[in-house]
Amino acid sequence: MLQNKIYQNFIKEILKTFIVILLGLTLIAWTVRAVNFLDLIVESGYSTSAYFQYSFLNLFGILTKFIPLAFLLSLMIFILKQIQEKEFLILWTSGVKKIKIVNLFLLISVFILSIYLIFSAFITPLALNKSRLIISQNNFNSFLPTVRVQQFSDSFEGFTFIVEKRVNNNIEKVFIHDKSNTLKNLTPNQNTNSSTTIVARSGIVEEKKMILFNGQIISSNKNTSKNEIIKFEQLNIDLKNLQTGAIKQPKLQETSTFDLFQCMNASANNYTISCKQNTKNEITTVLNRRIILPLYIPIISLICSFLIVRTYNRKNFFSNKYSVFILSFLVLLFAELIIRYTGLSKIVSILFFVTPIVLTPIIYFFLTLKLTRESIK
Repeated sequence: MLQNKIYQNFIKEILKTFIVILLGLTLIAWTVRAVNFLDLIVESGYSTSAYFQYSFLNLFGILTKFIPLAFLLSLMIFILKQIQEKEFLILWTSGVKKIKIVNLFLLISVFILSIYLIFSAFITPLALNKSRLIISQNNFNSFLPTVRVQQFSDSFEGFTFIVEKRVNNNIEKVFIHDKSNTLKNLTPNQNTNSSTTIVARSGIVEEKKMILFNGQIISSNKNTSKNEIIKFEQLNIDLKNLQTGAIKQPKLQETSTFDLFQCMNASANNYTISCKQNTKNEITTVLNRRIILPLYIPIISLICSFLIVRTYNRKNFFSNKYSVFILSFLVLLFAELIIRYTGLSKIVSILFFVTPIVLTPIIYFFLTLKLTRESIK
């Protein structure tokens, strides 16, 4: 009964440390990423509400990546703390076998593995897909934030503009070039092969509307190579039909695991992604990251468990906390590096899949052997 309470306290302490480290690393990385997402407001003109929703949903994609490292740090901190405070020594002298603690660490790693698998395979793709829908379903909120002085802006598809001076929403010396036919209704030639150039002395920008003064409209036809020029004193331009350059089609990382499996088993195109051979190679990498990568977590728990083995040789590799951490980190680094090539080579993909399945029982057997020899001595 007492042992069960001790095990429960161990589990609570490890999980508590794990959550704190995971949230800390995630929030730091998310803050940096959120700063980059400000381009949605500055360059694409999206509303602040769309920005915050998009940034929050991307939090799940960052959180998943730090789970293995957070588990490694939390387990190392726990073991070293218990060794330093002689807590383990009390357990050994009371008759608790070390293999039970190893099994406890392994059990916790399986629990973390399950959480990792749920997030990577289901929750994270769903959250990232929702974030992409926010971008695709919401158009820009205001044209004004995209206006930059003396710098060409191509925030919108086929629509380039530059202004020489800007004071609040008043602009001067405006140049606009439209290849998307958004402004074709301003010219007599509304051919799809035509482009429109507008030059104006000054103007006013109001959300999705622009009022230009004293300028001219130049319409160019690609077929006839003729230009038509129309001068104006005031021109009202409706910009609500402009399309931002932000990616609106969900990426593979934002596609559900079920759709990815469907794509791998079908020769036709999926309704969300293309199922061509080169895409299937990328899908293999994504699926391996979501499903196979979590299997490396138990390896980390077993390597860290070597710290509780009594060593009579101080130069023993596994008695050194730094060497154990470096070895565990190298396992994670190996998994992260090799996973990038699993879609390019079947041999690499098989190696990535087989490694945790083979290493876990081998390390466990070696660890059990060490503990058995220790008990005999």
